[in-house]
Amino acid sequence: MVAKKFIIIPLIVSLILLVPFIAMQFTDEINWKPFDFVVAGVLLLGAGFTFDFSIRKIKNKTYRILVPIILVLIFLLLWAELAVGILGNPFGGS
Repeated sequence: MVAKKFIIIPLIVSLILLVPFIAMQFTDEINWKPFDFVVAGVLLLGAGFTFDFSIRKIKNKTYRILVPIILVLIFLLLWAELAVGILGNPFGGS
């Protein structure tokens, strides 16, 4: 069962990353560099494996719901910061 997760999560991440790759073939408005795909892949894989780990290891129902929500919020904050620089630090995309 655990070995199956090591195939399913990267497969889902690959499918997600195919969306901007295919969109780049049809429009000039999406312009990702290879490094952008690497960063997005690392973020998605990290979030996916952390999410799966937290679901499997946490037994308390309240924490089992709360921790994945917090993980999703952290992921979205990191993604937005890297994309447009909402916090104004040097890592931002702006």
